[in-house]
Amino acid sequence: MKLNTEKMIAEKADGIGWMTFNNPARRNAMSLEMWEGIGAILEDFEKDDSVRVVVMKGAGGKAFVSGADISEFKEKRNNAEAAAHYNAVSEGARSQLSNLAKPLIAMIDGFCLGGGLAVALAADMRFATEQSQFGVPAARLGIAYGFDGLRKLVSLVGPAMANEIMFTANRINANEALRIGLINRVISGDELESTVRDLAMTIVNNAPLSVNASKVTIKEVLKDESDRDMDKLARIAKTCFDSADYAEGRQSFMEKRQPVFTGA
Repeated sequence: MKLNTEKMIAEKADGIGWMTFNNPARRNAMSLEMWEGIGAILEDFEKDDSVRVVVMKGAGGKAFVSGADISEFKEKRNNAEAAAHYNAVSEGARSQLSNLAKPLIAMIDGFCLGGGLAVALAADMRFATEQSQFGVPAARLGIAYGFDGLRKLVSLVGPAMANEIMFTANRINANEALRIGLINRVISGDELESTVRDLAMTIVNNAPLSVNASKVTIKEVLKDESDRDMDKLARIAKTCFDSADYAEGRQSFMEKRQPVFTGA
């Protein structure tokens, strides 16, 4: 695919779609063109049946995403109309991240701050190196953090820890992030990519319909009971049981071989 920016990189290999934030000079701070790039990349990955898992990472080894690129605000958010356009693009990209049907993994090495943490929170899993730092500086900038990001933060760490993170605007290290449930695992820097790739390949080799059913169901679990779509979950379950992959799973088990799933 062709992107209109060099600050985002999209690659596909072995069923994994890799999305790289490529603005290392600014510690991968998010610019408007990067938000636009996220939208284009995710749209392509979503439509491509060969992509079964998406991994996002930051270039340069010092940051995942360090927040918004404040340097462009004077030009790109200099009036109400420009700000409305910027917000529409960024909110659209965040919505695509949150609603991606395929498993989404955040591979974090270095700073993961502000809007960068919101991007990471949109993932289904987060893996980080020991040098990674997390935080939301909104209270030091006089801005409000978005509802979706805070809802996911509260669901992961609970309201008390979310209050501490938001009220103090302090940074926390990777071990503390692991302790409070913000990330899945802390991994040494030289093993991060290989570990994430191995985990992604495990998902790639599993039944796509079953993986999707789990992703959808977990999202419904986190909703208020009155908002849950139980009919949708029943339809998903029926689709799995009627699928060729379910037959392949049973057959491969009986034949004591690795299953070959097609997503049908």
